[in-house]
Amino acid sequence: MTTGAASAATREATIDAWMRDYTGEVPGASVLVLKDGAPAFRRSYGMADLEAGVASSPTTNYRLASVSKQFTAACLLLLAEDGALSVDDPLKHWLPSLPAAADGVTLRHLLSHTSGLVDYEDLMPAHETRQVHDADVLQLLEREDRLYFPAGSAYRYSNSGYALLALVVERASGQRFAAFLQTRIFAPLGMTATQAREDEGPAVTDRAFGYSLIDGRWQRTDQSTTSAVLGDGGIYSSLADLALWDAALYDDRLLSATSRAAAFAPATPTTESDVAHYGFGWRLQGAMQWHSGESIGFRNVMLRFPAQRLTVIVLSNRNGPEPYPLARRIAALWGGVP
Repeated sequence: MTTGAASAATREATIDAWMRDYTGEVPGASVLVLKDGAPAFRRSYGMADLEAGVASSPTTNYRLASVSKQFTAACLLLLAEDGALSVDDPLKHWLPSLPAAADGVTLRHLLSHTSGLVDYEDLMPAHETRQVHDADVLQLLEREDRLYFPAGSAYRYSNSGYALLALVVERASGQRFAAFLQTRIFAPLGMTATQAREDEGPAVTDRAFGYSLIDGRWQRTDQSTTSAVLGDGGIYSSLADLALWDAALYDDRLLSATSRAAAFAPATPTTESDVAHYGFGWRLQGAMQWHSGESIGFRNVMLRFPAQRLTVIVLSNRNGPEPYPLARRIAALWGGVP
């Protein structure tokens, strides 16, 4: 056995040991390590659907939650390339029904979480049982003539901002947000199974269902009242498709060099752990570009080390644990250091 093969075997055994709790008849996870454009490790563990007995696989589609934000940001950058909008447009140019408090908010503020917009989750009635959509977020914010802080003066992570960005994409493009994603990002890259899930749209194929550990047993907790909001977290995708997305971030096949630089430029400093700055849909920490995603029954993370051509993706259909520390340990096996 060569030294390289031994190293690969050691890495595989190490990751398998770390993934032991995801193995068997439990909600699972899928792990991908891309090195120099090729899979260096790709394995799935546990179950995508406990009730139907469907195992997780590299083509299992998980709800990405906030990992979706990088795609929403990419839509804005594509529309800017088209000349259909500018990231410095006033938000109210596109959504004029917002109150006066939003007068100074721009699309750039939304992209970088510096808008000060009120979190829509805090505005939803406590008894709400129907699913909220991006348009409902706008209606909630229309009634709030206030901001947490003047636009551009501070950082506060905002799901509201990315929900509104989805509506801006629709108004600037004349397409539904899900359709724009499909025609401008997913289809051109060959991400054939990736989609923003709509109740009236096509079913998600090879779908993982979300679970939470409640009273010592795994119970399906797949959708919440906010699961239908697309701009901040409604995309489903797989390891196989996310590898195609990762590859496109290295060249001009989708976004221009200018747009990619904008996405990964430090737009604002943050107060979050392991996040020195936020770009457009990406958290930035030294040489690492990353984003996590959490929604009911799903926990995901994507780490990129572009200088080393190294990417680590962990997708899971359970409410815990948070996979970011695990992904960092996996990245370290290939020398990934922020």
